[in-house]
Amino acid sequence: MAESWSFLDTVEPNFRPLVVIELAKGTKEETIEWFTKRIVDKKADGGAQLLIKPLVTENGHENIYLVGASHLRLLLGAETVGLVKECNDNSMRTFTYSSRKTFKDFADDNHNFLTMAECQYIIKHELDNLRAKNEKMIPGYPQAKLYPGKSIVRRLLTSGILVQIFPLHDREELKKLRHSWYGRVRVGYQPLDDIRCYFGETIALYFGFLEYFTFALIPMAVIGIPYYVFAWEDYDKYVMFATFNLLWSTVILEVWKRICAILTYRWGTLLMKRQFEEPRPGFHGVLGINPVTGREEPVYSSIKRQLRIYLVSLPFVCLCLYFSLYVMMIYFDLEQWALDYHRENESNFSSLMLYVPSIIYAVVIEIMNRIYRYAAEFLTSWENHRLESSYQNHLILKVLVFNFLNCFASLFYIAFVLFDMKLLRQSLATLLITSQILNQFAESLLPYWLQKRHSKRMKQRACSQKTDIDLSLAEQVNMEKEMGTYLGTFDDYLELFLQFGYVSLFSCVYPLAAVFAVLNNITEIYSDALKMCRVYKRPFAEPTANIGVWQLAFETMSVISVVTNCLLIGMSPQVDALFPDSKMDLVLTVAFVEHLLLAIKFIMAFVIPDKPRDIQMKLAKLEFESLEALKQQQMKLAAESLKE
Repeated sequence: MAESWSFLDTVEPNFRPLVVIELAKGTKEETIEWFTKRIVDKKADGGAQLLIKPLVTENGHENIYLVGASHLRLLLGAETVGLVKECNDNSMRTFTYSSRKTFKDFADDNHNFLTMAECQYIIKHELDNLRAKNEKMIPGYPQAKLYPGKSIVRRLLTSGILVQIFPLHDREELKKLRHSWYGRVRVGYQPLDDIRCYFGETIALYFGFLEYFTFALIPMAVIGIPYYVFAWEDYDKYVMFATFNLLWSTVILEVWKRICAILTYRWGTLLMKRQFEEPRPGFHGVLGINPVTGREEPVYSSIKRQLRIYLVSLPFVCLCLYFSLYVMMIYFDLEQWALDYHRENESNFSSLMLYVPSIIYAVVIEIMNRIYRYAAEFLTSWENHRLESSYQNHLILKVLVFNFLNCFASLFYIAFVLFDMKLLRQSLATLLITSQILNQFAESLLPYWLQKRHSKRMKQRACSQKTDIDLSLAEQVNMEKEMGTYLGTFDDYLELFLQFGYVSLFSCVYPLAAVFAVLNNITEIYSDALKMCRVYKRPFAEPTANIGVWQLAFETMSVISVVTNCLLIGMSPQVDALFPDSKMDLVLTVAFVEHLLLAIKFIMAFVIPDKPRDIQMKLAKLEFESLEALKQQQMKLAAESLKE
């Protein structure tokens, strides 16, 4: 493939803008000239070998550039990033330019072989891998230091020279997607394949998981309603409900693995090789040689990274956890004050005041979670992880530990220290409903309202302009560059994770939790679809084979739910009455049942295959063919060496 780069031309007769680069106003000409030259330079010279042209508006040149690539460049880029496409024999294989004729729908004149999202992903990959070689600084900005191996795009962003990079929307395709996705309220599945083609696999997989999780909650909601209506105070009758919940939480997570494998195999990402993942743009270090790939890339000491993690990040997280517990104790003081006030007054107002501390605490929890999120992102970036997957894993671990304690510590304290089931039910309901309302407002309603106002102003400004220049593309770029930036699926998965905790941890106390979760998720599907299509810029596609560390997070939560539900059942008066003489027998019985349920849970997880049988066979066949091809290649080389 390396020989093919020299045949690429930097001139494309039909330039198709795919990505927008916005530089800061007043950026020096020598900086612009240097940066654009690095973008169009050949790969052998350290460039990205892409196409770039300035966006000209009625005001002239505004430091906004459109980036594209030739058809050949995109095909070679598809091989570089390891895209998997469907072959003529209906199998899925990693795309290579040399065998391009064997892939379905490929033709030299078919520029739709790669989706627009895939093309934008390739361009982003090349821009992210623009790294300094011999430059000591960014031309025109001596304070913006460079060193060999430093990401150029990253340095331009941190220096304020580069404002943003984002992919353009395809207005016609977006209009079709909006109509089929949320244009009309209907009962049915989401168009996941269309979402994948437009936004990429990561976002499509999130919406697939959200849809699946919502359907999976329906049995819990249906069973929970009669328990709520007919057996509210009789907690021992929730034994069957809690047992069903424990088995349910295991089955849905195992079945999701199978559904995820089916989706990602069809999309090609199940086969993508991630072991030679490129360094993330924020990774910095001295330029060296990767001993595995032989490529030049930054090198950073793992010992320094570990010191940063254990001497700085870990103590900071522990300090934040202590502060969260301190705030929790303040909440309980407020609860006691509200209860004393109600006992003294016994009025409707005092009854309402009983819910005020829980509502205030729920709001404080959301604020603390968001503030901590920024601190966790800063620390994880400072730790300087080489791979994006490693960065995400460490960030998710930090955030999950804090969010779990922040959201659930008060519930554990009420249940197992205060032994107040009535307060537990009240607090759980208040925290769940308040957090759902706040999330819907902060993540969807408020951004949509702000974007609506901005779009209206932009349209009024465009209508008032009198010019002969075709501003359709310029209008689109100017509107999209002012839209909010979608920061990824992290917050969306986190919301579902916390919701799963509220539903599973204390289900035998508040069976209506699943009902509220279903109602929230139905609106979440439509509101998330709306914000993806109307509120935020189009995000870059990111290939993924699963939901990553979130699968482990959900499974860990289901294990904890086994313990909490067994303890709650063991604490019920009716179960306690079965062991009037020996509390030790009660403890041993509860521990035995808990271990038995955990054993059943792990056996079920082992018995249910992660991948369906047909997918396993297809993967095995591909592995066999790859080994056979490698043998044939080795035999051919051996034969040629014997002839010599």
